[in-house]
Parts: sequence; C-alpha cells; structure tokens
Amino acid sequence: MDILETAFEVIDMRSFSNLWFWIALAVLWSSTSYWVLGVPYEMIQRGRREGGQVQQDVEDLVRINVTRFLHMVDTGSLVMSGLAAFWLSVLAILAFWYDVEFAQAVFLLIGPMVFVVWASIRTGRRILGGENTGDALYHRLVIHRRIVQVIGIVSIAITAFYGTWQNVSISILH
Repeated sequence: MDILETAFEVIDMRSFSNLWFWIALAVLWSSTSYWVLGVPYEMIQRGRREGGQVQQDVEDLVRINVTRFLHMVDTGSLVMSGLAAFWLSVLAILAFWYDVEFAQAVFLLIGPMVFVVWASIRTGRRILGGENTGDALYHRLVIHRRIVQVIGIVSIAITAFYGTWQNVSISILH
C-alpha cells in the first residue's frame, strides 16, 4: 500500500464525517470564547471578585493586548483586509462553486472569525476610549464574551446543519 494512500485512509478528507473536524470546531470556539481579548475568563472573574492586585493584572493585560492588537489593525489593516478578503474568496469559490468539501469545512471554521475580529476591534476601541478600569472594563469584557459566544453558537449551528446536509446528501448518492 502506498504511503499517500495510507495517509488519506487515516485522515479522512471528507471533513463533515470526520470526528477531528468536529473536535477542531469545538476547540476553536471554546478557546475563542475563553480568551477574552487575550485574557483568560477565569482571571476576569477572579479580578472582578477579589479586586486588588488581580484587578490590576487584568487591567494591565487588557491594556497591553488591546494596544498591541489595535496597533496591528491601525498599521496593517489595509493589507490584512485585502489578504483576508482574497483568501476567504478563494475558499468560498473552492467550497461552493467547485464543491470541495475540505474548503467548505475550512470556510465554515474561518469565516465567522471575521465577525470575532470585528467585535474585538470595536471592543478594543471602546476600552481605549475610557472603559479601561474597574466595573466599566469588566462590563465591556463580559459583553464582548457574550457577543463572541453568540457568533460561536450561530456558527456551530450553521456548520452542524450544513455538515449534516452534506453527509446525508453523500450517503443518498452512494
């Protein structure tokens, strides 16, 4: 048996019937909603509850991460937007025009992250605009996390429905 043939047998390229795809989807969204602007959610909860040094650490981490992220956005947003649009367009054409299942799966993983980046930019601008300490910061971080969770829920639901439809369609054809 050929090595490439063995690899494709072990790594099923039919993404929606592959357990690893669904594990990757779950890990992507659980980690995206856990790390709120680069700060672990349990640290945000602890900082809100305990205050003091933990609160100062949360404020510092948020300031560092938001400043770094917005600097990248401000200095390279045109290039990043162009590259993101290009690659998402390539994926969309491969996925839905040429009906490549692997491209469909990658598009359904990466596509919704555009909305997460957009929400992160908005939240970062609000934080740097004055909501950067105490209850105002915690409120903004919790709202951002909920927005990311809603994006994740909608994304997982669409992916699950589409993946199920693909699996049923393929099983009917064979």
